[in-house]
Amino acid sequence: PLKAQTSDVEVAKMVVKTEVCAFSGARIYPGHGITYVRIDNKAFKFVSCKVKCYFVRRWNPRKLAWTQMYRRLHKKGTLEEQAKKRSRKVAKGGATKSVVGANLEMIKAKRNQKPEVRAAAREAALREAKERQRAKQAAKKTAPKAAAVKSADKPMGKQTKVANKAPKGGKGGR
Repeated sequence: PLKAQTSDVEVAKMVVKTEVCAFSGARIYPGHGITYVRIDNKAFKFVSCKVKCYFVRRWNPRKLAWTQMYRRLHKKGTLEEQAKKRSRKVAKGGATKSVVGANLEMIKAKRNQKPEVRAAAREAALREAKERQRAKQAAKKTAPKAAAVKSADKPMGKQTKVANKAPKGGKGGR
């Protein structure tokens, strides 16, 4: 037995050796549980006969909501760990190395710019992009008109019929 000290009184703490159920993951205390030995001489310890029965029938513990495997798989009861992970994150001090297409001095200069200057530059870039888009649209509109004029000038010659050929008879290919 281990001994723990609290203030001036000496208290003896008893350590109980528990085992873990092979199916459900529950604790099995001394004097409880069932041991099952398979034909290949492998021993399994179960918390109850219900759990042993499920194991023998090859039920999947991941599909039973009360097993530890299910709880781990569906992230149940891990809220404390997530809170710890979130609090450990440290914010970085910004850019420390250059990126493709922008060296470090350029990045630092952009960061130190005033928001008004940045907004004006963005507006100018948007205006330029919109102008390019309008020019493209205008070019598209003039191109079909020119093509229509050329096709109207062609003489009406021998025309071929394009028929939609369907399979003959039957249920229409079903």
